[in-house]
Amino acid sequence: MPKKIITMDDVARLANVSKPTVSRALGGHPNVKPKTREKVLAVAREHGYSVNRNAKKLREKYTNTIAVILDFSSHRKHRITDPFIFELLAGVSEALSIRNQDLLLSPPTLSDANSYKELINSRVVDGFIFLGQGSNDAMFRELAKQGVPFVVWGGNSGDANYCTVGSDNFLGGYLAGERFVQHQKRNILFVGNTEHTELRLRREGLEKALATADYEYRLDEVQGHDFSFNAHYQSMMELLSKQDAPDAIFAYSDTAAMAIINALNEHGLEPIKNYLLVGYNDIAQASHFSPRLTTIRQDTFLAGALLVEKFMAVLNDNAPISSTIPTDLIVRST
Repeated sequence: MPKKIITMDDVARLANVSKPTVSRALGGHPNVKPKTREKVLAVAREHGYSVNRNAKKLREKYTNTIAVILDFSSHRKHRITDPFIFELLAGVSEALSIRNQDLLLSPPTLSDANSYKELINSRVVDGFIFLGQGSNDAMFRELAKQGVPFVVWGGNSGDANYCTVGSDNFLGGYLAGERFVQHQKRNILFVGNTEHTELRLRREGLEKALATADYEYRLDEVQGHDFSFNAHYQSMMELLSKQDAPDAIFAYSDTAAMAIINALNEHGLEPIKNYLLVGYNDIAQASHFSPRLTTIRQDTFLAGALLVEKFMAVLNDNAPISSTIPTDLIVRST
């Protein structure tokens, strides 16, 4: 004979309390006396009763589930290998757990604003935290027009109608360019896809700093649409086969910087002696790589906390302003 499934009504009867009291006790409501809560929990444990979380979410205003969307589309074969994005994800995860929010990790398989809005309407999630702006600015603007709750890790272009959290990308580029000018570097290379708002701002900052030079210089660019280590290595090897090596390089990420250094090493070129290089992100490996990377630091745990804080403000119908986290040049061995 199949075992009877115990209901909330059964728990209420066995604990000699009302059904609403059972609901509040199991939900951790502060108005339930500790002795009553413990009695209800003991009955629930004894009889194997558990809350149907999906049904509970349907009854409440919010699901307390936030979808975190990684920018897989910017990476080769939709595989993310850059450690920075996982450091950022850890910061977001910690900040969500503090607020008792569930994290639903999802790739951006949805391609338009209506699809994202449907996830909200179908009570799957309360909203979205996008870890990566990529080239999706137009879609984000449409999402904002439709009132979808979301925030983006990315660059603030100044006229966007949605909230972003990110480093000061323009300043990061400026700091790199300022270092190059101080050392009078003349053959400069920028590595990064400027279709991405963040990287475009970094290049603009670099250009602004280089414009202060009182000598002639050349600024070249390797765009690249594949963010993998091997792709950057191959691009640099190809460039070195066609022209003189740059004496200063600003790479959009530390992973790209490491790949570039490997290619330069194979051509017998040494940092400081033959070139300066500045990466971006200051991932954990940057200070242990040989040579130790000079880079632009971003605090991923602070970023995670701010992303969640801004998202909760959006969810509560506030209009938070975009924020930038501290952006610093960390000088090491390149």
